[in-house]
Amino acid sequence: MPDQQAVFHLRDEVDFVSLLSGIYEHSPWVAEQLWRQKSEHPIGYFDDIAKIQQAMRDIVDQSSDEQKLMLLRAHPDLAGKAAAVGELTDASKSEQAGAGLDQCTDIELAHFLQINDQYRQKFGFPFIMAVKGATKEQILAGFEERTPNDLETEFARAINEVHKIAGFRLADL
Repeated sequence: MPDQQAVFHLRDEVDFVSLLSGIYEHSPWVAEQLWRQKSEHPIGYFDDIAKIQQAMRDIVDQSSDEQKLMLLRAHPDLAGKAAAVGELTDASKSEQAGAGLDQCTDIELAHFLQINDQYRQKFGFPFIMAVKGATKEQILAGFEERTPNDLETEFARAINEVHKIAGFRLADL
C-alpha cells in the first residue's frame, strides 16, 4: 500500500477507485461517487482520513434506501456459507478471523448458520456487525439484542455498523 500522503493525492480515477473500492463491501459506487466529488472539496481535503471517511459516509447516507439495501446485501453472513467455501473478501476474512469466527466448532458454526438465516428471513439482509475487537460471544449477544428490533431500527443499525467497518478499513490503509 502506498503511504497516506500518496494515497490521497492520486489523480487517476482508476487508481483512486481501486484503492478505495473495498472500503464499503462490494460497493465500488461509493468510491466512484467520491472521485466525482473531488472538485467540490478544497485542495488538501483528501489528505485527511477523517474527512474521507465522512465524505464516504455522506455518500451512503444520501443514497436511496434501495442503494443502501444493496449495500447491506453485499455483506457476507458472519461465520456463514461464504466463509465456509472461501468466498470472503480479504478484508472480511481478516475481520472475521480476528473475532475467531474462522475457528468455530461444528456446533458453533451450525448455530451461526441458523441465526444468520433467521435474521436474514426477518430483515431481508444479513446481520452486520463491525466485529473488529469482538469475540464470538459478543457477536452472538449482538444477534440476540438486535433480532427483536423492527425493520426501520435494524436497517439504521446495520448501516451504522457498515460505517464502522468502513472506518476500520480506511484506518488500515
